[in-house]
This record gives sequence, C-alpha cells and structure tokens, in this order.
Amino acid sequence: MPQLPAIDADGHVQEPESAWARHLPEHYRPFAPRRQRDSRGRTRVIIGGEEKPYIPFPDAMLPALPAGGHDPKARLADMDRQRIARSLLFPTMGLMFAGLARADVQIALCRAYNDWLREFCDADPARLLGVAVVPQLDPLECLVETRRAVGELGFRGVMLRPNPIGGRSLHDPAWDPLYALLAELDVPLCVHEGTTQEVPQSGRDRFDDFVMRHVASHPHEQQLGVLALVMGGALERHPGLRAVFLESGCGWLPHWLDRMDEHVEAWHFAMPKPPLRPSEYFRRQCFVSCDPNERALPAVVSLCGEDVVVFASDYPHPDAVAGDLVAQITDRAELSQQAIEKLLVGNAARCFGLA
Repeated sequence: MPQLPAIDADGHVQEPESAWARHLPEHYRPFAPRRQRDSRGRTRVIIGGEEKPYIPFPDAMLPALPAGGHDPKARLADMDRQRIARSLLFPTMGLMFAGLARADVQIALCRAYNDWLREFCDADPARLLGVAVVPQLDPLECLVETRRAVGELGFRGVMLRPNPIGGRSLHDPAWDPLYALLAELDVPLCVHEGTTQEVPQSGRDRFDDFVMRHVASHPHEQQLGVLALVMGGALERHPGLRAVFLESGCGWLPHWLDRMDEHVEAWHFAMPKPPLRPSEYFRRQCFVSCDPNERALPAVVSLCGEDVVVFASDYPHPDAVAGDLVAQITDRAELSQQAIEKLLVGNAARCFGLA
C-alpha cells in the first residue's frame, strides 16, 4: 500500500547532562539527574539527590543507543528512515520525577526538562511534538506547568504516571481541575508507566527480579489507570477529556474492558451504575498504543474498534521494537487499509489534536 505519514504516539528523548546545566536554577543543579557507580560497581541513577533502584543496563549498550535520543537532527534522520512524519516525545530520566520526595525539586526538574524539550523540538516544530512532564506530587503546580507547557511552549499533551503518587490515584477528585484544563486546552492526558521501582507498582512487592517487575508493571498499572479513570468517574465528569495509555502494548485491553463491563452489570448493587458501559467510555474518550509486532493487534482492533489504537515506536529505548516498524503495521493482511490508516495516522491525529 502507499507510504503513510505515520505519527509515532510514543517516542522518547534521552536528556543530556547539558540540559540541566542550562535550564535548572543554580541552587537546584545539585539535584540534576546523573549516573554513578554504587558500592558493587553497578551504574545507578541519581535524581533529586536520591539514588534510584538498580535497573540492569549493560554499559556496553550506552554508546550503541541511537544519537536521536539527544540530537534532534539525528532524530529527524531516523524518523525519515522509519517513514515517521511526526513524533510525540516523552522523557527517559523524567519518568522518575514522580517518585521524588521533595515537591520543590520535582517542580524545578519538570520545568527544566520542559524547557530543554522545547529546544529539542525547535529543530522542526512541525515534526517534533513535546509532551509535558508535570510535578505529580502537587496537583496545583501541575495546573501551572500545564498552562505554561501548552500555552507558551506549544506542547501537545501532559504525562502522568498511573501509579499512586502522593497517595492519589488518577480518579482522585484532586485531579479534576487538571482534567478540566486538559479538555479546555484540547490536549490529552498521556498515561505512561515506567518500571522505576520507587513508587507503588505492580510486581514490586513480590519479585526481586527486575525483568519480572517489568513484565508486571507496565500492563497492570495501565489497567489500573483505565479502571480509575473509567469506573472512578473521571471520564463521566469530564466528557471532553481524552486519555491515551502508552508503552504497555494493547493486548490486555479487550479482556479489561469486558471485565469492567461485566462488573458494572453483575455488581451494580455495590456501586452507582454509570450512564454508559465502561467500554463505551473508553471508545468515546480513550486510546491505547500498540507494539508494532504484537500478534494480538488484529484481535484488539476487531474486539475494541479500529478507532482506539495508535502506533508507537518507544524509540530509542533498548526494549523498542527493531526493524521496519511502519511495515509491521502496513503488512498486516488481517487489517483493512482503513484500519491501517487510522492506526498509523488518523487516531493519533485525533488523540493529540493535530491538524
């Protein structure tokens, strides 16, 4: 089929140390992200003055990571090779900000990251599209940074972790002002998990092995995020809010929507019955990203609809799918041309309010 101007709904940047030197106020620079060796010789991430839990990552892989994580010109060249017209950009170190203990440090790091990301996107603002990281410990400061990031920096979404942060899950009424603001600004809530291991997280309480934690955390936390927004009433209270669930594949979605629908019907005596079925709220307001090589993708499109799935690369993270990512969608004989066009372009354009 003809080449499509694919939209990557979940690409990543890798923040260079120079980002913090340029954009953090001087008195916060000691809290900038950095790496150091621990007593066992392992590379550890230090953010906000806090040593983060160990994540296995061979040092030999670091030089091999694509330069497009920190160099926008290299990123654009890689996008050209992958036939990606536009990419929504998410953090790497910034995934760990939500777990910091000090709100003021979190606020400063979010602002510095967003300012650096604006610089990165300036290489081609039509193709490189920022998603803001906001200080999730403080919902009021999230409003301030959202207005700045969308109104002044031109970003196309706001990222929250699905985990409880500061004791608040995504259905907490404290988030209602943010959801109302996102609907007003016409940008989505981007729910993005990361196995950072320093926040409440599926798998953390029962597995020591990082890989087992990683298997559990991404789909389970996204399922709980969907549950919170849908059955917790946020989507009913904010019908103009759009939400997209990222970096956990899409194969879990049909089962989860069926399970929520069944519980609303079978357990209606134990909870207020919402006006719509959970699956209807999801189809009305939500999206989920797929891994391009997911075997379950055609089944998800068939069961959940061709209007809810978006394409994502996870570039340049080491667990990203390699090869011709767009072709892994366009070559699916089980998908109609209309479904392919929506997966690669139309659904993300609707989700992120892109012309």
